[in-house]
Amino acid sequence: MKVRRPLRSPLLPRPAPDSLWRDRRFVRFWCGQSVSQFGDRITELALPLLAVGVLHGSANQVALLTALVWTPNLLGLFLGAWVDHRPGKRQLMLLADLFRAAVLLTLPVAYALGTVTLGQLYAVALLTGTAAVVFNTAYSSFFAHLVPPESYVEANSKLSASRSVSFIAGPAVGGGLVQALTAPVAVLADALSFVASAILVGRTRVDEPVRTVSAGPSLLRRAKEGLAFVLHEPVMRAGLLCATTLNFFSFLASTGLLVLFADRVLQLSPGAIGLAFGIGAGGGLLGAVASPAIARRIGIGRSIVAGAVLYPAPIALIAAATGPTWTRLGTLGAAEFLSAFGVMLLDVNLNSLQTSVVPDGLRSRVAGAYNTVNYGVRPLGALIGGELATLMGLRVTLVVAAVGGAMSAVWLVASPIPGIRELGRAPAESRQE
Repeated sequence: MKVRRPLRSPLLPRPAPDSLWRDRRFVRFWCGQSVSQFGDRITELALPLLAVGVLHGSANQVALLTALVWTPNLLGLFLGAWVDHRPGKRQLMLLADLFRAAVLLTLPVAYALGTVTLGQLYAVALLTGTAAVVFNTAYSSFFAHLVPPESYVEANSKLSASRSVSFIAGPAVGGGLVQALTAPVAVLADALSFVASAILVGRTRVDEPVRTVSAGPSLLRRAKEGLAFVLHEPVMRAGLLCATTLNFFSFLASTGLLVLFADRVLQLSPGAIGLAFGIGAGGGLLGAVASPAIARRIGIGRSIVAGAVLYPAPIALIAAATGPTWTRLGTLGAAEFLSAFGVMLLDVNLNSLQTSVVPDGLRSRVAGAYNTVNYGVRPLGALIGGELATLMGLRVTLVVAAVGGAMSAVWLVASPIPGIRELGRAPAESRQE
């Protein structure tokens, strides 16, 4: 099988692989996404605090709020097919950003009027989650035309680095805003970040293939075509099986269970737990920055396999943590650091490789189909993880998550991925298919 590469436009010049810093379009888009990521970290903290502190929501109500954010991904198969059929992915992304900003703005307004309710919070979670799916499915096509294939890894590295930085500083900034301004008003910062993202996306023009809206195949048929490509293309199929397995087992040991384990079993203070997670976020930043160099050194395929193992395996270290406080804290911090490094090594390289093998006309529907399965398994993993922890204990649950997650690499080993050294070059045995 020969790895297919996206078509290049003859109309706009492509920057050289080492010139992304001088590519104004990419830098503009990167800045917009960086601002938006910081806004997301604020809302991820502010919405639960609003539910608990202002509306006195129960644990189940807060859990439902989180679940509703992910629920729209179950529609990704059809939303992706719809997005692929629409012209102008940039316009869809811009509208999705503005829609999320408008929805979030209803919270501080309702709070000022004394009318905010849990029902409104649920609606905000569901609507912003749906807009995020539209944005992400359109993004797959937009990104492929924003940078040349030779720069996919570098571009994903920069975008992932910004996301990692947001996880380091975002919660602290969000906590300060919530404390100073209250949770509903803090949400205003995320709304403004979406406005900034919309402005910068709107000014980032790319040369997308011209498509017109016509009757064409039905939505169901287009959705099936996206799913069929994912299931039959060797790189996409192996990546989906690996990522879905990882998501299932990693959500057995979700952040909530890790915090519970650190609090009740490791007996660490909230400040110590926060420090450990902050150290982990630093590992994510290092992984995002180092991924291109590692891929050049050992090959992009082997980097993906290494990340798939390194991401879940350190969870077993957390389960084995014992001894004095400094040892327990150090083990938790080191495990989080290694895990965050691993997930970035996996994400940066796998996302880049998958972008290089999907044809232009299928990008959004493939992204929708992929995310429906990949993200749809997360709530299931979280529910089973809670039951497993209740029946067998937290340590056993963490070990199961680590071992099961590391076994996801088996899907990769049995595919062409480990033999791919760089984008656009399949291994010899794959080219002969």
